[in-house]
Amino acid sequence: MRNIIVEELIQKPIEDQDIEVVERKGIGHPDSISDGIAESVSRALSNTYLEKFNGILHHNTDEVQITAGESAPEFGGGEIIKPMDILLTGRGISEIDGIKIGLDRIAIAAAKEYLNENILNLCVETCTVVECKIGHGSGDLVHVFGRKDVVPSSNDTSFGVGYAPFSETENIVMETELMLNSPEFKKKYPEVGEDIKVMGLREKDNITLTIAIAMISQYVDDIDHYISVRDEVKSKVLDMASNYTSRGVEAFINTADSFDAENPSVYLTVTGTSAEMGDDGSVGRGNRANGLITPNRPMSMEATSGKNPINHVGKIYNLLSNVMANDIIKKVEGIKQVHIMTLSQIGKPIDQPKAASAQIIPEEGYNLNSVKSDVEEIMDYWLANTSQITNLLVEGKLRTF
Repeated sequence: MRNIIVEELIQKPIEDQDIEVVERKGIGHPDSISDGIAESVSRALSNTYLEKFNGILHHNTDEVQITAGESAPEFGGGEIIKPMDILLTGRGISEIDGIKIGLDRIAIAAAKEYLNENILNLCVETCTVVECKIGHGSGDLVHVFGRKDVVPSSNDTSFGVGYAPFSETENIVMETELMLNSPEFKKKYPEVGEDIKVMGLREKDNITLTIAIAMISQYVDDIDHYISVRDEVKSKVLDMASNYTSRGVEAFINTADSFDAENPSVYLTVTGTSAEMGDDGSVGRGNRANGLITPNRPMSMEATSGKNPINHVGKIYNLLSNVMANDIIKKVEGIKQVHIMTLSQIGKPIDQPKAASAQIIPEEGYNLNSVKSDVEEIMDYWLANTSQITNLLVEGKLRTF
């Protein structure tokens, strides 16, 4: 029997609290770039291991560090003065029984491919220096990591958390960044770079969005063009937000801009990311596993991206807890809000946590007893099927930041 605990959460539902703060760092933020690279390298290694050795071998690539470069953006142009440095570190297995893989080559290629696909105006070959210092290890095929017939053992004593559903403010913050960084939006507004940070504040029934957007200098002709794009983006954000709430919403974009006639200062970049000019990045310093930073909600400090997808509970349990929470909200009638916490013990099977806890706020007319067995059943199912999380990660179908 798994140690599954379901209890009532004695707390105001998130929508009834007076103050709510929600943040998302967009895909072009240096911390998010680090997360994205780390996860891409892990995925590339996992697929290589599956191809070569029929199983995912031990690795962790969650120690990506970006040291910012230097740039000189200007209306209608600009240039990169000094490339940004990207350091890949961690551990991986490069040899099994004399069969070797090009670990460094695979990692560097995965990092560059991620940048090419996601930071559209960054010339990876001339504006970045990607260096691989991932430690190499070797193993024996008899002890291949992640065998399909064995439940993996937890690599650490750690916990993961999740919750559902998203609040109105959380949905708006998430959807704002996703919209602004969507291919459709970029096609219409090429001036908008990928480095977008959205900070949402709800004070009772008033939501304020403070949005930082790195504009791309070659597509912005002058101050008037800049202001025009900024105002159009604001209008699009407010229109989108109205689909998620009837509360009042305000949006402010690039609030540090100065339009002083003699010395104007606006948020221009050459590539669309502040990593080009002084903003460093590290894995795990940004969005949590569900894509948001939410001080009103339970959070784990674990970095999710880049950790191995087989038994690193800092990764598996955070993602698993969010999947559980969303499945519970989707399938169990009568639940207003659910928080999930899953705790491992090092060396124990990951499908047998030390504790798996669900805290429930029932809807009016329901109580804990009316939903408890259904919640336990869903949690038990996902604990028995943690391999589904691994498969989704290897296929790139599960968000880690």
